[in-house]
Amino acid sequence: MTRMLVECTYVFEHPAANSGIQRVVRNVIQQLPATDANLECIPVVMIDGGLHEVKSLVPLKSMKLNLMGLRVKLEQWANTFWLRHRALERRRPFSQSHFSRRVLYVCCRLAAFACFSAPMRLLERALKGKHIPERCVPLQHRAGDQLVLLDSSWHANFFPLAEQLKRDGVGIVSVIYDLIPLTHPQFCDAGLVKVFNDWFDWIARTADGYVAISTTIRDQVREEMLRRIGAQQVAQRWFDYFHLGSELDLSDAEADVDRGLLQMFKMPDPVFLMVSTIEPRKNHTYLLDALERAWAKGSKARLCIVGKIGWKCEALIERIRQHPELNRRLFMYNSLSDKSLEHAYSHATALVFPSYVEGFGLPLVEAMQRGLPAMASDIPVFREIGGDYMAYFDLATPQSLTDLVVDMERTQRFPAPLGLEQWRWLSWREASAQLVERIERNLNPSVAAPQSQHAHCS
Repeated sequence: MTRMLVECTYVFEHPAANSGIQRVVRNVIQQLPATDANLECIPVVMIDGGLHEVKSLVPLKSMKLNLMGLRVKLEQWANTFWLRHRALERRRPFSQSHFSRRVLYVCCRLAAFACFSAPMRLLERALKGKHIPERCVPLQHRAGDQLVLLDSSWHANFFPLAEQLKRDGVGIVSVIYDLIPLTHPQFCDAGLVKVFNDWFDWIARTADGYVAISTTIRDQVREEMLRRIGAQQVAQRWFDYFHLGSELDLSDAEADVDRGLLQMFKMPDPVFLMVSTIEPRKNHTYLLDALERAWAKGSKARLCIVGKIGWKCEALIERIRQHPELNRRLFMYNSLSDKSLEHAYSHATALVFPSYVEGFGLPLVEAMQRGLPAMASDIPVFREIGGDYMAYFDLATPQSLTDLVVDMERTQRFPAPLGLEQWRWLSWREASAQLVERIERNLNPSVAAPQSQHAHCS
């Protein structure tokens, strides 16, 4: 029997995180296929130099895990604190005086150390090793196992352990979400670009196979591997892809929908929804430019931005917060629950997704699976996902999105060649099964491949 050890270390250690990769990892782990005579799928984490089988991704009610949740909260508060600091730097007197900015920085550093850094270090010491017995147990690897690196591992410290597993006969499979830090470094923190580049070098040397989340990324990975290690080494690896699911697994039927969101959707004017972390790659500035053009023509369309505040977006956040249309035709929600997001998908007029580059574009399938039509930037991966069921606009011309918005408001028709009546996307159970099947197929090419799951139907 083959054992597939599916790694989920970051999500295990950060159970409250709910951005793109964390959502994928959690859902794939929860929907892994049941054990049969040929295959056993085991969720694993690599912590403190050891391999452990996960018994629960869900936080358990205990003081130790409450402390872990507090540490995650402190990280979030620290990020918000420094975001406010950068916004303050652009205001008088700090924008006009190097000395004033320096004094502000020193004061903020001292405050951050006292309020965030020192407590986080104390919590790390208190938590070290203590959460392992409750949520996972040690696992002994064996030759022939396949370690599937599903989680975001570029910041991980388990590479020596993975290399030891490989020396002991364990295969390594890397799931790759995108190559954005390599292909579009201008959208990323310089530290991430370096860390990701080093990680990809390690993956290129260590992994036996690679599974991307779209054919677009699969082909990019193969090209990058050819550039780094050459055709002879690439010929010894395999490359494949799987598609992501669409359910919002953290939607709680008993939870309340955000009151402001409820009030906004009570008004009859159309709502164009954007769901994403706010950061430069997602191109919110283009979106706001396009809607401002529509408003200048008299459009009553409203723009609703949903997503946590990310990085390199201080000027955009300030623009939104000072915008004359804020809470009239422009709305922003930075911490909606999945229940509230479900409500937004169910009541909006269309999803708008102007990203420069993506590995997949999960909000697109989340929206369309719920009957919400989607407009997206005209990039290859969105064509792969949406085909003729989506409408596309030109990233070089905000007016092209303005025209789509104004025309849809005027005609009440969505400008895509095909309607969503025949649309169907994978569930997370199907997506998880697809991942496992495609790994199996590449490990044992003599086994006939199962019928492929197609993303959308015509």
